[in-house]
Amino acid sequence: MKTNILTILCLLISVTAFGQKKTLDHPDFDIWNTIENQRISRNGEFIMYSLEKGEEDNFLKIKDTNGNMVFEYDRGYSGQFTYYSDFAVFTIKPWQSSIRELKRQKTKSDDMPKDSLGILNLKTKALVKIPMVRNFRMPQKWGGFLAYQLDANAVASDKGEKPSGKNGYHTIIRNLNNGQQDTLKYVKKYAFAKDGQALTYVSGPLNLETPGVYIDELKGEGPKQIFSAKKAEYPQMSISASGEHVSFVADLDTTKALVRPNALYSWSKGMDTAEKLVDKESAPDGYRVSADRSISYAEDESKLYFGLGTPPILQDTSLLDEEIVNVEVWTYDEPRLYTVQELQLENDRRKSYLATIHLNKGNQMVQLATTELPNVSLGDEGNAKLALASTSAPYELQRQWEGGSYSDYSLVDVETGAVKSAFKKVRGQVRLSPGGNYAYGYSAADSAWFAYNLNTENYRSLTKGEVFYNELNDSPNFPSAYGSAGWTEDDKSILIYDRYDIWEYNPETGEGERITKGREQGMTYRYVTLDNEARFIDKKEKWLLTTFNNENKHSGYYELNPRNGRGKQLLEGPFRYGRPVKAQDADHVMFTKESFVEFPNIHVSDLSFKETTQVSDANPQQSEYNWGTSELVHWTSLDGKPLTGMLIKPENFDPNKKYPMIVNFYEKSSDGVFGHRPPAAGRSTISYSWYTSRGYVIFNPDVHYRIGYPGESALNSVVPGVTSLIEKGFIDKDNIGVQGHSWGGYQIAYLVTKTDIFKAAESGAPVPNMISAYGGIRWWTGLSRQFQYEHTQSRIGGTPWEYPARYIENSPIFNIDKINTPLLIMHNDADGHVPWYQGIEFFVSLRRLGKPSWFLNYNGEPHWPLKRQNRKDFNVRMAQFFDYYLKGAPKPVWMERGVPAIEKGINQGLELTNHR
Repeated sequence: MKTNILTILCLLISVTAFGQKKTLDHPDFDIWNTIENQRISRNGEFIMYSLEKGEEDNFLKIKDTNGNMVFEYDRGYSGQFTYYSDFAVFTIKPWQSSIRELKRQKTKSDDMPKDSLGILNLKTKALVKIPMVRNFRMPQKWGGFLAYQLDANAVASDKGEKPSGKNGYHTIIRNLNNGQQDTLKYVKKYAFAKDGQALTYVSGPLNLETPGVYIDELKGEGPKQIFSAKKAEYPQMSISASGEHVSFVADLDTTKALVRPNALYSWSKGMDTAEKLVDKESAPDGYRVSADRSISYAEDESKLYFGLGTPPILQDTSLLDEEIVNVEVWTYDEPRLYTVQELQLENDRRKSYLATIHLNKGNQMVQLATTELPNVSLGDEGNAKLALASTSAPYELQRQWEGGSYSDYSLVDVETGAVKSAFKKVRGQVRLSPGGNYAYGYSAADSAWFAYNLNTENYRSLTKGEVFYNELNDSPNFPSAYGSAGWTEDDKSILIYDRYDIWEYNPETGEGERITKGREQGMTYRYVTLDNEARFIDKKEKWLLTTFNNENKHSGYYELNPRNGRGKQLLEGPFRYGRPVKAQDADHVMFTKESFVEFPNIHVSDLSFKETTQVSDANPQQSEYNWGTSELVHWTSLDGKPLTGMLIKPENFDPNKKYPMIVNFYEKSSDGVFGHRPPAAGRSTISYSWYTSRGYVIFNPDVHYRIGYPGESALNSVVPGVTSLIEKGFIDKDNIGVQGHSWGGYQIAYLVTKTDIFKAAESGAPVPNMISAYGGIRWWTGLSRQFQYEHTQSRIGGTPWEYPARYIENSPIFNIDKINTPLLIMHNDADGHVPWYQGIEFFVSLRRLGKPSWFLNYNGEPHWPLKRQNRKDFNVRMAQFFDYYLKGAPKPVWMERGVPAIEKGINQGLELTNHR
């Protein structure tokens, strides 16, 4: 009896405690943290990350692999470990609230608080703070030194001029081991060598010593000047990995000539000064040294790579504004649509073509890319004798309606510049193998992977006739590939993915062998790169793979011995496991683990994953709130297809109650059933945890598409999914809403013309008229929208003149009078994806018919509102809209009378009325 009473008391306490859980509200968005910039030290002993609270301030944390706090600092950003894992360096920013307050007071930018630099000794825990720092840099593969630039206000000016972007900034070289510092004045550019202990920098004309280019080996001997010029611009500068070579582009002309006389200079260890390699006289005819392309070295440092540009097109500067004719001439057969040309105008002006200098062959110059073959890929980290050049020019015009582009490929002899045609009209990305022996890729038009031997010119289709393409492709387009893991040592084989497994293919014979056995169990295996510095996949070592169960959506990690094909599952469960990051010099790995309930905190383990430690706890406050749970649901579409979706329920779900439900979908989302969705002011979708906390059920159904009938496909998939849930008894059939954006917004616009099952709908950036949208422009890219309807997402499969009925049947505008569902539409006037006149067309038609509808346009925002204040506003209005229709909540003022233009930005109309 005592036991029963005790049990009942415990249950009552549990229920009472649970009943006291809080409900999420919009202000709670500001207390939720995300994890930013997570890093593991090379020795594997430390984890560093920042918690970003409410998209504002960052809070830096450093912990050991047992999860113990080593160090923390408010306002700490962009932390890095030094190469030897002995220091942590990070930026300290002012409080965002302070910045906002100073902006309110109209504080000048020069008087605003500046960033500081934090340097933590991980052994002694001593912290050094340096105020007013613009930026910092550290060597990549050696340690002991740090360089940082001071803000202009941090130092007294010389000759009456302060440091600036034009003059350069004072730069400090700090020895981390003893704290000694050297100041370099008016530095415009600086860089550490990757491997060798060396630093190069450009000193500006205000330097009290001689301005020019310097090299410093940081051995106490001081910097060595390798180039001197009283007034010069250095648009490009590079130091080789060893630190034994420095190159730069210099413009020594002090006039205002419109065509700048750039010259390429190079210095090598042992030389007193840099020598000129290429200038306007020695550059190839029709080309000049480019100021816009970066300079690099081959891995063996035998070659220097730089850019050649074409002379600019100059306007007659004597013309007055009223004498200049500004007219756009659009031509039917030019390769790129005029709108594309406009957006790419600056890139076209800066376009350059790769060339090389053979440093060990008398500085012989070889041009590799030309205007005819503008794109060049280098093999073997720049060491290879053959390069791959390509052009898509012959096929650019058809890209307007096909979307993707074809390319022709040629081989370029890096020694001589000789060009030989290799293969033509490939649709897809072509790359070079790590050793530079093969060009390889996935030919979309053939739905097959191929390898091309650059030395023997042997082209081999590897997977022709095999299913290494998207098995679930439901667009009128070539199916995409599943990708590849990489190459084994010496380019002996390539590892290619099918839907489930990893295959090893011989690039010479085309013979393939399956390495994993995932298809039989519906498991997808993928290779994890643990060493970012590795150039190939080592078959002598055990591999770490990720696993994904396509049936129940569980994921995990798997260890495979590639020599005998044996393996074992290390972790697996109803979670989404992130891609592990390994410490460079230890077996410790950092990874994330998440579910709808569990935030993706950082965990640490060794490669066995037998013992894992949770390092971060980003949002402990979540336990105080009513949250939610996620699960898979299954049903059959109206055309007989088995379908899957996600069902998200409130944490305090009671199957005997009736819940309002919001349907939110795009295409297929059920693979993400174990994804965590923290409360946030999303730019285009409902916040799942926020709505479930407030008593909503959320349904996200997968859609199976039939080419030519995308709207009908959505209807066939979504509506039976909704009715299957109504039959379970816990959904209030009279209070179901639907929400989606872009492609989701289109499908919702279509659905409400065919069904009255939804009591309210939010349709973001919709396309109600496929005919007018077909002829629109995607303004962010300048591309025509035609390809989208003929070949990709809109899935019509042809032009309006080929399939006029399909365009009409799939366009909600022609059945808009059938809509009985109140609609909230959000479409912004700077939308670069869907022309915003589509949203207007939808709204004014609803208005003409007197249908209850509201239109939100966040001025100057693109496809989604990006500014935080606008995202928060959108989330509030959407919640008020659904609460009014699905929960009987009071009607907000903006729905009652709108927000007149005279009140825009003043009165938001978010107050609630007494009307329900």
